[in-house]
Amino acid sequence: MALFPYQRLASLFDAIQSETLPQEELAKRFDVSTRTIRTDVIALNDVLASYGASVVYERGLGYRLKITDKQSFAALPMQKYQIKSIPRTAKERVDALLLKFLMASLPIKLDDIAEDWFVSRGTLQNDMTTVREQLNKYQITLDTVPRQGIKLVGVEQAIRACITDVLWQQFSMEQERSINNFKQDILTNIDLTYIEKILQNSVNRFDIRLTNEGRQYLIFNCAVSILRITRGHEIVDFNADEICEVIKNAVKEISKGFVYFLGSEISAAEEKYLSVQISAQRISYNRSTVAAESSSDELVDYILTYINDSYNYDLRDDEKLKTDLSTHLAAMITRVRYQINTKNPLLSDIKQYYPFAYDVTLSAMANVEDKLPHTISEDELGYLAVHIGVGLERNYSVGYTRHPHVLVVTDSGNSTIRMIEAKIVREFPQLKLHRVISLNEYEALEMVDEDFVITTVRLTEKNKPIVKIAPFPTPYQLEQVGRLAMVDRTKPYILERFFDERHFMIVKGKMTQEALFKRVCKKLEADGYITKDFYPSLIERESIVSTLLGEGIALPHSLGLLANKTVVVTILAPSGIEWNKDKKETANVIFLLAISKAEYEEAMAIYDLFVTFVREKATKRLLNSKSFNDFQVIAKDSLGRSA
Repeated sequence: MALFPYQRLASLFDAIQSETLPQEELAKRFDVSTRTIRTDVIALNDVLASYGASVVYERGLGYRLKITDKQSFAALPMQKYQIKSIPRTAKERVDALLLKFLMASLPIKLDDIAEDWFVSRGTLQNDMTTVREQLNKYQITLDTVPRQGIKLVGVEQAIRACITDVLWQQFSMEQERSINNFKQDILTNIDLTYIEKILQNSVNRFDIRLTNEGRQYLIFNCAVSILRITRGHEIVDFNADEICEVIKNAVKEISKGFVYFLGSEISAAEEKYLSVQISAQRISYNRSTVAAESSSDELVDYILTYINDSYNYDLRDDEKLKTDLSTHLAAMITRVRYQINTKNPLLSDIKQYYPFAYDVTLSAMANVEDKLPHTISEDELGYLAVHIGVGLERNYSVGYTRHPHVLVVTDSGNSTIRMIEAKIVREFPQLKLHRVISLNEYEALEMVDEDFVITTVRLTEKNKPIVKIAPFPTPYQLEQVGRLAMVDRTKPYILERFFDERHFMIVKGKMTQEALFKRVCKKLEADGYITKDFYPSLIERESIVSTLLGEGIALPHSLGLLANKTVVVTILAPSGIEWNKDKKETANVIFLLAISKAEYEEAMAIYDLFVTFVREKATKRLLNSKSFNDFQVIAKDSLGRSA
């Protein structure tokens, strides 16, 4: 009988046994709520009580394993025997089903699988929807053979790519990614460590540079090739152009190492197939190598010219960026041409935390798609976005910052005023001394436009904070100024600048995405914010990749900066709006962006605003808004807590 009643509990014990982990981190790892983690810990402690141990919580650190009786704990069965090999979660079942169909030479009956896994046939039928979606990405289909079961149909290269990707994803999800410790039933007779040694020796000898992820991916790719060849699925015809001699020679050497598994060297077609796989993962280290492998230089020029024309960011003279993009695009074009899928483990983080760089990249690649052999995947776009994002940071420090504006109130003479100004600017160069007025002028003001007031006379506070200083400020007084000077006012400023009550709406009941876009664009066009070109571009942008940022927050917008004036339309949809039918994604808080070229620099800070909402998990709080004023209060509170 298993020690732990369900698999997540065994995995949770393994994680806490290895290190002290916060509740939020555990919830993220296991894709559950923090409340579920607390419940699991209680269940875990019920089991561990018999073995002289418990999981305790330390404030500020997280959960850790506490052993009170070492002798009893030593009797605890080994963790590896506790985790069941039968797939329990939907994700595990989908992966297992994929591998079953991909590796099977005969039709398979779902009833037989259901019996082996102790699940209902209905559960497997639901899983099969996802399985078919995954296989469609590789142009692989499942055919039903009467009275025999389901059989997979697809070309050998696609089957290998799919198997490799499944294994690679499973490996990537490991907390400690180790080739030595990775276990998978279909790889029982394949020595991954030996394959790693063969590959490493050859790529080192021929000076072929690979990323660590690229090297690990190739290990699984080689393992799958060996597996398929031994089962009678050898590739007999494969055409590959522009493979450099260095890689060809390395592959011949690797082929000799595969004799250990196959009894003979791989065929010429298999050598070409492996050469393409290595080319797709290779990092080129000089421009001449890149030019020999692809036309990536021309593509880089198109991309950077588009970014300059559409976003006013001129990166065309950034030689480092051009080199980085060329080397990356060279390998990417090879991957795209031969439909080699590379998973980007950071894709969701890139889309969430660097949405502007991602959108610039997406728009640029949509503009040059006619120059590429196939459609670029989201994973590849994510990698390109990192390069372009770094280039934007390096050249423009992208991320608009609004420096604090200060009102100075004094009745002192001109020389004293200049002395105070010089002292403040020297101590706090980020401050903008907006204006200097007298006490009488201050008292006549209905409200203060600046962020705060510095004064040498006693004042009655209006709507902004006041710091009183002497003509020769004391350290304490400067500290008080510093506290206000260091507050980041960019996000609240953006909130007031581009959001307004006229463009705030609450959708009650159901509404389609198309109906929402038409309704909003009609109003924006009537108000003069956009032209008729905006709506088609909005639809095109959404069709390329979903603009759902995360936490139910979506940022629909056009490709490029097409608005006449910048505005954000805030839409709250408590019932949800279907955003991506295939992925069953729903948006509850929608910020439709209309950004003009004239205001693009300030408007770029809008993206930081939304990233804050995602980080703060502010969706539920924002949905509580009954009016625009409620929304502003909740939004500013969320921004204040994240500062």
